[in-house]
Amino acid sequence: MNEVFPAIVYLLCFATSAACAWLLMRSYRISGARLLLWSGLCFIFLAANNLVVVLDLLVLRDLDMRMPRLLLALAAVSILLFGFVWDLEEE
Repeated sequence: MNEVFPAIVYLLCFATSAACAWLLMRSYRISGARLLLWSGLCFIFLAANNLVVVLDLLVLRDLDMRMPRLLLALAAVSILLFGFVWDLEEE
């Protein structure tokens, strides 16, 4: 029972971030608003980060995957920040 609850939380985090990425990218395709694009790309990286968390903590426990997790989180935040700055410079 002690290992089931964290597994459910990790999987729900992955499912939520993947659903957010899908909804944001779908909205970007319909409206063309660039903020939706940057946010969708950010959530794609966050979903990948959550998938690596699931693999790291539940499936491949012998491997240390902290560095890929950190790099994916950094990429998510960086692309969102890059998009915000790029859109500000164009206005």
